Amino acid sequence: MLNLRKKTIQDKQQTRGKQVYAIIPAAGSSQRMGGGNKLVMELHGQPILCRTLQVFEACPAIDGIVLVCRKQDQANYASLCADWNISKLHKIVEGGPTREHSVLNGILACEKDIGYVAIHDAARPLITEEIIAEAVEVAMRDSAAAPGVACKDSIQVIQNGKMVKNIARESVIAVQTPQCFDIDLICAALTKALESGESLTDDCGAVTALGQPITITRGSYENIKITTPEDVVQGEAILKGRRQK
Repeated sequence: MLNLRKKTIQDKQQTRGKQVYAIIPAAGSSQRMGGGNKLVMELHGQPILCRTLQVFEACPAIDGIVLVCRKQDQANYASLCADWNISKLHKIVEGGPTREHSVLNGILACEKDIGYVAIHDAARPLITEEIIAEAVEVAMRDSAAAPGVACKDSIQVIQNGKMVKNIARESVIAVQTPQCFDIDLICAALTKALESGESLTDDCGAVTALGQPITITRGSYENIKITTPEDVVQGEAILKGRRQK
């Protein structure tokens, strides 16, 4: 079944271009930040959203950007993109009730000749061009790729608040974004996930549910997601360290 799926994907690739669009989901509610929209908060003098978009703007592996957000944020985000010269912005589209809906809305807004998408959390502004480029390159070869880093802490299975089983750290990773896919593969995966009502934490989960393996590429411990006020402090420290190198 998997080999047949790979052949179908390869056949479709022959009829499409090799362009890559970044899909940036930005429709969250920022609840864990304690109020307000975290994406317009400044990190070292720049809105978090714009810092994220500028990395994709500068990365040669990315040909266009689709931003997915709440309807009430569209005008503000369009203005920010203009202010920060995000020229690769192709479209701003409205998000849906879940992440899967939002990402699929973004993918469906891509041009017909787009072959691959790089799906990246808007709240990961410390991503680098190198991480993006490597994940895209591997996805073009293997149809699916995502950056990851080794877990530093011990991992335990818990039941009723008690640890019941140890999991070897070398057998697990922390998966980051951008998660990069052949566009037909991720469309099929997200559509199936929505039809089945599966609850997913990321797009890789939808793809692995189809039986498609995902190649892990180089991530970074600096590629953090800004979720809580503590993450803002850490992000500022990372940027300060980068400027001192």
